[in-house]
Amino acid sequence: MHRLFVALRPPPPIRQQLLDLMGGVENARWQDDEQLHLTLRFIGAVERPVAEDIAVALGQVHAPAVTLRLAGVGRFDRQGRTTTLWAGVQPHDAVASLHRKVDQALARLGLPREGRAFHPHITLARTGAAAGPVDGFLARHAGLTSEPFTLGHLLLFESMLSRDGARYEAVARYPLG
Repeated sequence: MHRLFVALRPPPPIRQQLLDLMGGVENARWQDDEQLHLTLRFIGAVERPVAEDIAVALGQVHAPAVTLRLAGVGRFDRQGRTTTLWAGVQPHDAVASLHRKVDQALARLGLPREGRAFHPHITLARTGAAAGPVDGFLARHAGLTSEPFTLGHLLLFESMLSRDGARYEAVARYPLG
């Protein structure tokens, strides 16, 4: 089985900017450079023939390169507990359009459409029950911004899970523009 997702990868200076602000939340599991990405569509575990069909289908997605900038930080909560800290990106329209095109390409293969609302972000940390308060981190970095950056490739990643967390490997790259 191959655990797949489709994402955009920020350029090195943006990833470094994100790495530099990580910290200050006790017991948070901060992402490393290899893990920083903007997920367009999580696919999940599929058999090899389906993975190959996905790779072909993504090659049929035509869209312009996406120009974004970092825009603040936030959190996702589940049952009143913060589970994820993230950096936002703007503008949303171009990346949301790309998300829809990827979702449509995968739906044509028979994969279920994305069931949750798309919220473009770059995950910075996972937090569990042992994590410390996050409000200070959110307040310190609320004004996060960056110079505009252009993302010229769509990437198909495979996620390998281990006790140490997830490791991501780009298995296919598709030019945008």
